[in-house]
Amino acid sequence: MPSVLLRAANWEQNSLSEETARLLALELYRENKVSLGRAAELSQTPLAAFMDFAAKHGVPPLRYSFEDLEEERQSADRLKA
Repeated sequence: MPSVLLRAANWEQNSLSEETARLLALELYRENKVSLGRAAELSQTPLAAFMDFAAKHGVPPLRYSFEDLEEERQSADRLKA
């Protein structure tokens, strides 16, 4: 890895593999190739820390679609009946 790239990323040589693993796992999660939990596992990062990492990199750690919301609403309606 070129040292100029490490300096630009503000990374130390000794943390390179950890940061690379987190970034690769984040990309897999962003592309819906793995779940959030699996991405955290793959990068050997605690789930809460990986969620923070994702958010700091502009990737929403939780995905809740309109369909998910509608399903929750219907479930709540069924429970009320």
